[in-house]
Amino acid sequence: MFLLLPFDSLVVNLLGISITVLFTLLLVFIIVPAIFGVSFGIRKVYMKTLLKIFQWATLRIERGAKEKNHPLYKPYVNGIIAKEPTSLEEEIKEIRRSGSSKALDTPEFELSDIFYFCRKGIETIMDDEVTKRFSAEELESWNLLSRTNYNFQYISLRLTVLWGLGVLIRYCFLLPLRIALAFTGISLLVTGTTVVGYLPNGRCKEFLSKHVHLMCYRICVRALTAIITYHDRENRPRNGGICVANHTSPIDVIILASDGYYAMVGQIHGGLMGVIQRAMVKACPHVWFERSEVKDRHLVARRLTEHVQDKSKLPILIFPEGTCINNTSVMMFKKGSFEIGATVYPVAIKYDPQFGDAFWNSSKYGMVTYLLRMMTSWAIVCSVWYLPPMTRQPEEDAVQFANRVKSAIARQGGLVDLLWDGGLKREKVKDTFKEEQQKLYSKMIVGNHEDRSRS
Repeated sequence: MFLLLPFDSLVVNLLGISITVLFTLLLVFIIVPAIFGVSFGIRKVYMKTLLKIFQWATLRIERGAKEKNHPLYKPYVNGIIAKEPTSLEEEIKEIRRSGSSKALDTPEFELSDIFYFCRKGIETIMDDEVTKRFSAEELESWNLLSRTNYNFQYISLRLTVLWGLGVLIRYCFLLPLRIALAFTGISLLVTGTTVVGYLPNGRCKEFLSKHVHLMCYRICVRALTAIITYHDRENRPRNGGICVANHTSPIDVIILASDGYYAMVGQIHGGLMGVIQRAMVKACPHVWFERSEVKDRHLVARRLTEHVQDKSKLPILIFPEGTCINNTSVMMFKKGSFEIGATVYPVAIKYDPQFGDAFWNSSKYGMVTYLLRMMTSWAIVCSVWYLPPMTRQPEEDAVQFANRVKSAIARQGGLVDLLWDGGLKREKVKDTFKEEQQKLYSKMIVGNHEDRSRS
C-alpha cells in the first residue's frame, strides 16, 4: 500500500470537510424546510439582489449605447405591427363608409377592396400571432443570460466581467447544487412512494402519500430555485374535480404539486420516467395510459369519468392546450376534459422571464438540453392564481364551457386569449377551418343571399 503524502492527506481531509459542510447546509437550509413546507426567505433576498443587478446592467447598457450613438433595440410586446382591436367586417364597413355613398346594408364589391385584403394578408404573414407563441418571448432588459441581442453586445469591461462572473456562479456553484437537490428529490420520491405503496389502504397511507409527494416536489422546486407566489388558496382544487391550467413548461406539474395533492394523467413511459410512474401509482391512484390507449378518446373519457365520480379520489391535473405555449397567451383548450361533467378548478400560471425562461420549445430543444438551460438560469419566478370553481351551464356545450374557462384563465394571468389550436406548432391548418375563412371573406366581399335579394 502506498502511504499518502502529508499534502495529499491534507487535500483529502479538506475535500471530506467540504462535502460534509455542503450536505449539512443542504439538509438544514433546503431539505428540512421542504419537509415542513417553510422558507427562511433566502430565495426572496436572492431575487431582490438579482433585480438590482439587472437594473444596474440595463441602465449601464443604455448609457453606454447613448455615448457611442448605438440604436437601442426595443421589442414589440404586442407585435411588430400596430393594429386596432376591430374585426375584418368592422374595418371593411368603415372603409366603405368613408369612400362610398352607397348604403351600408347592401354590401357590394369594390375594386379598392383588393388593396385592403392584400394589406391584411401581408400583415398576417409578417406578424403571425400564432407562430410567435412557439418561441421565447423578448426581454426589455438584460438578465445576464444572453449575449445574442444587439443591446447586449460589448459595452464596457465592467459589464463583461459581470457576465463572466455570472457564468461561473451559475455553472460552477448553482448547477452542481441543483443537480444534487434534483437527485435527492427524485430518489426520495421513488423510495418513499414505493414504501408507502406496501401499506394497506386507509387514512394512514393517504396521509403519508400526501406528505411524501409534497416533500419531494418541494425539494425539486428548490432544485430550480423556484420562487412561487400562490394567490387565493381557498380556491384550491378538491377531490372529485378537475384542475385545468395553462401550459408553459413540464415543470408546471411541479409548481402546482408542491402546493397541492393531485392525480396525474399521462402516457406510460419507459426508462427513469417509467420507474417514477410505477412508484407513484403504488402510493395513490394516478391515471396512466398505454401508448395505444391515448388516441382512444372514449376510453380516456371513461377512465377520467370513473375517477372523478369517486369523491374520495384526488383532483385530476390536466393541461387542455396539449402543448407548451410561450407564457404570453392561452390557446385553444381541447374539449375532452370538459365533457365529463365534473367541477372544473381553473388555475392561471404566469412566469417572470427576467430570471429564466421556463418555456419549453420542444421543436428546438430536447428534454435534457431544456433541463440544463433551466438549471443554469438564475431562478424560476412565477405567480399562481387559483380561480373559483366553474361548472358547465345547461345551455353550454363542451366547447363553449372550455372557452369560458380559458377566457377566465387568460384574464387573470394577463395572457392573450387565442382561439387557435396549439397543435399548429407541428401540424397544418385543417381544411375545414380554411373553408370557414373563405366563406367569411366571400360574405364580406359580395354579401350573403339575403343582402343581394334586398339590393
